[in-house]
Amino acid sequence: MEILLPVLTGILFSVSIYFILHRHLFKLILGLILFGLATNLFLFVVGGMKRGGIAIIAQGNEVPVEPYSDPVPQALLLTAIVIGFGIQAFAIVLIRRVYQTFRSNNMDNLNNNEKI
Repeated sequence: MEILLPVLTGILFSVSIYFILHRHLFKLILGLILFGLATNLFLFVVGGMKRGGIAIIAQGNEVPVEPYSDPVPQALLLTAIVIGFGIQAFAIVLIRRVYQTFRSNNMDNLNNNEKI
């Protein structure tokens, strides 16, 4: 499991970059969504996964006893998920509006359009 998550993170990053470099807006948004998921998974992996311990200091101790997981990356991850949903919602609405206006989702066609 410890080697699977970094490999999966790398695959998600590479697929998201592939989609971001496409000329269609839908694939661009899909790439941004996958990039956000890969970043969240990266933060989760960097935070470390420990079994059998919690990040709460037991009564009588001044520091947590090993093994424990760092709670800061988990809190950052929750914040990143919420921000990612907001960005995804905005991007989907933006793509829909661009398609309604220009009747195309190809960025080459948008670049040559006279309505701009």
